Amino acid sequence: MDLQLKGKNVLVTGGSKGIGKGIAAAFLKEGANVAIAARGKEALQEAREQLDGVSTYEVDVTNEQERINLIERFVTEFGRIDILINNAGGSNGSSALETDMATFSEAMELNYISAVHLSKLAGEEMKKKGYGSIVNVTSIFGRESGGKVTYNNAKAALISFTKSFADEMILFGVRVNSVAPGSILHATGNWQKRIEENPEKMKKFVKENIPAGRFGTVEEVANAVVFIASEQASWVVGASLNVDGGQSRMNF
Repeated sequence: MDLQLKGKNVLVTGGSKGIGKGIAAAFLKEGANVAIAARGKEALQEAREQLDGVSTYEVDVTNEQERINLIERFVTEFGRIDILINNAGGSNGSSALETDMATFSEAMELNYISAVHLSKLAGEEMKKKGYGSIVNVTSIFGRESGGKVTYNNAKAALISFTKSFADEMILFGVRVNSVAPGSILHATGNWQKRIEENPEKMKKFVKENIPAGRFGTVEEVANAVVFIASEQASWVVGASLNVDGGQSRMNF
C-alpha cells in the first residue's frame, strides 16, 4: 500500500528514543522529511547517527516559548508542516493521596498542555495550506483505569481534546486522531526495567493482562501511527485507536 508520504514534512516530539524514535524511523522509510524534538542532547545525537536524514531539535516541550520557537523554526526550515506527532510524555507520582499538586501539574504540562499547544500552533499553519494531520500518542490507560493517576488523567484529557480538535479542524482539511498503545517493550522503557528487576512477575503480568501473550513492539505502534497520519486513513477523524494486543478491557 502506498501511504503517499514521500516528501511530507513530519515533526515528532519525544522522538529521540523509544516509540517516538520508532515513529520517526517509519516515516523516514516512507520517504518523508522527518524532524524529531527532545530534551536530551546525547539521545538526539544518537538518533542522528542511527536515523539517516533525520533533523533534530533540542527542545523542552513543557516550556511555552520553546514550543512556539519549535514550530516557527520547523516551518522556516522545511517550508510547511504536514504532519505533527505529539509523542512526548512520561509518568510520575504515585497514588492520588500521596501525590502533591505540583506533580499533577507537571504531568498535565508534559502529557497534555504541550500537545494541545503544539497542535494549535501546527494547526494554524496547516489551516493556511488546507492540509495536515495530527496524531496524539495517548494510552489505553487514558480510556480506562490503570497506571499512575497523573498519567491517566493527562492522557484521558488528551483523548478528549483529540476528538474536539478533530471536529474543529476537519473543515480546514486537517485530520486529528490519537493512537493509544498498551504495554510496549523497548530498551529505554519502564517495562524493560521491570523485566530486569523481576522477570517472573512480568511473565505473570503478560499472561494475566495481554491476550496476545507478549508485550507490543515499537514498530507495531509506529506502523499504526504512520497509517493513521497518512491519506490512506482520510476518513478517520477524531478516532482513538488502541494498539495493545487486546490488553484494553474496553469493548468500544
